Amino acid sequence: MKKPNGEKKFAAERTGKRVNRWKRAVSLAFTSTVIGLAGLIVILLYLRSSALPVIKISQTTQIYDIHGTLIDSFSGGQNRQIVPLSEISPDLIHATLAIEDHRFYEHFGLDPQGIARAIVVDLRTMSMDQGASTITQQLARNLYLNHDRTWGRKLKEMVYAVQLELQLSKDQILESYLNQMYFGKHAKDLTLAESAMLAGIPKGPKYYSPYLNMDNARKRQRDILDAMVRYNYITEAQEEAALQEKLTILPRKQDQAPQAPYFVDYIKNIAVDRLGIKEDEFDGGGIKVYTTLDLQAQKDAEEAVDKELKDYPDMQAALVSIDPRNGYIKAMVGGRNYEENQYNRVFANTRQPGSSFKPILYLTALQHDFTAVTRIKSEPTTFTYDNGRKTYTPSNYANQYVHDYIDLRKAIARSDNIYAVTTIMRVGAQNVIDMARKLGIDSPMDPVPSLALGTFPVSPFEMAEAYSIFANQGVRIEPTAILRIEDARGKVLYQAEPKQEKIIDPAYTYVLTNLMESVFEEGGTGSRVASILKRPVAGKTGTTDADAWMVGYTPELATAVWVGYDRDRNLKPVEEHLAAPIFAEYMESALKSVPPKLFPVPDGVVSVYIDPATGELANGDCPNARLEAFVKGTEPTEYCTEHGAGNAKDGKTPDVQDKNRSWWQDLKRWWND
Repeated sequence: MKKPNGEKKFAAERTGKRVNRWKRAVSLAFTSTVIGLAGLIVILLYLRSSALPVIKISQTTQIYDIHGTLIDSFSGGQNRQIVPLSEISPDLIHATLAIEDHRFYEHFGLDPQGIARAIVVDLRTMSMDQGASTITQQLARNLYLNHDRTWGRKLKEMVYAVQLELQLSKDQILESYLNQMYFGKHAKDLTLAESAMLAGIPKGPKYYSPYLNMDNARKRQRDILDAMVRYNYITEAQEEAALQEKLTILPRKQDQAPQAPYFVDYIKNIAVDRLGIKEDEFDGGGIKVYTTLDLQAQKDAEEAVDKELKDYPDMQAALVSIDPRNGYIKAMVGGRNYEENQYNRVFANTRQPGSSFKPILYLTALQHDFTAVTRIKSEPTTFTYDNGRKTYTPSNYANQYVHDYIDLRKAIARSDNIYAVTTIMRVGAQNVIDMARKLGIDSPMDPVPSLALGTFPVSPFEMAEAYSIFANQGVRIEPTAILRIEDARGKVLYQAEPKQEKIIDPAYTYVLTNLMESVFEEGGTGSRVASILKRPVAGKTGTTDADAWMVGYTPELATAVWVGYDRDRNLKPVEEHLAAPIFAEYMESALKSVPPKLFPVPDGVVSVYIDPATGELANGDCPNARLEAFVKGTEPTEYCTEHGAGNAKDGKTPDVQDKNRSWWQDLKRWWND
């Protein structure tokens, strides 16, 4: 039966409407898809072109000694160096991929399978326990976000992950991720067992750290090795061998005794305060600092201090040692225990140097017509100064006086205070201060007679610098601790160029050195350590009620040692002699590989035999004649008549005099050559 025309028309219209709706739906879907794809392309282009948040991965700063040996490394308590992927053990790479993201090279930063699985689990448990984070997401979180378990943070993490994938290669992402981990050895040298152990730590550093829970770390290691077998990175035999391998877990940094900690602090102060290195860059910028310290000499210094002060637990010490030939600081001990007290006593200008200051006085005197045979009477004396308005009455140690005339050599050896104060009264206290300033001593001083006895505090560092100038024949070289600083890419940020200045004629410093060698001879204040010293050494002791000093040098090393107590407490008599053995033991240990060497004789020095009783030239019959050094033109010209000889003006100079003088000079020059 045929449908009426009206029904046919209605059916056609209805069919047409369905077709039109379908067409509109298809058109809408197509348009939406196009718009969506266009929007996605725009978003991807935006993410690709937009800069990622600024990041700065903290890298370990490393400090090296003069031989390139690592002294210390630090970066906010972490030990980290950026390592290229090519220098990372393949086992570590495979272990990380196996346990963290085995489809890493297949996805675009987000793993749809992992996300779907995590959503199902999270909805079922109403939690966010299943993160499903890819390596790229974890890197994004570590670099730019916190670890809060919120949907907002998770969304940002996914956006950053896609952005990382658009801007970096897969290898670059993996390299950056692995450099978030910590290495106790070079990354390329890690074994399979070590790699599996390390790869487990990022999942939970507190839970899987071998330092905190070895059982958990071992279980995690086995899980990772199982995963590596499952994804065909290793065989079961390799897994078993790795599980049997005995791992050497290095002590954590806080468990290791720091090396040269006072020196390391000093290095940081110089870099930040003087050289303009930003503190955060020094602490975590991956810079390398090459220093002048000799770790073996540092060890020798610390051992000498510990040995001599082992029976004095409350006593403190400071030691600083400088190579006078180049100004390099070779060792620095700022105290007995850095962990207990970080105060660096090497730079403490609160301690009186006592008689160790006298060589500065006597160097001034040698330039003011004093010689080795200048004679002054050693007896109790009261000195008047300030135009007669004030008096000063010094005394010798234990009130010991010769009660006769003594010369400069004997005054230095015995540390005679009357001789010293008489000298400063003659040459002028201000001239002595001026000399101290030339020698690098900046501590406050007043031009008064007591200055001769070292009553104004100075630092051990200042004393070591001054004595290094004596050792270097009057040339002052700026003390240097840092040779070079490089940034993480090897760019030189600083290169040392120590200043040099000749401030004293070498003839005067040689004569002073020659006189100071007597301190370690019989009757000298340093004679008790003469048996320890196996080489020519010049120096001077210093003692006050609260301080004991020994400052001295060889041609290769100038060292200042101070011992005492931090607070108001005087030294006992037995404690007054502790600085000298520390000095002697350190010097011999630090120079054990260096042959003994005489101090070089510069031009402008003459050596003649003199009669100690008169200070005049000795004749052939003088029983106690000694060879003495003089700045040329200041040597005595008169021969002693007490023994029946004539004088030089009479033309009766004994032939033995010139022969002996020549023999001594030739011997010294031969030895130095």
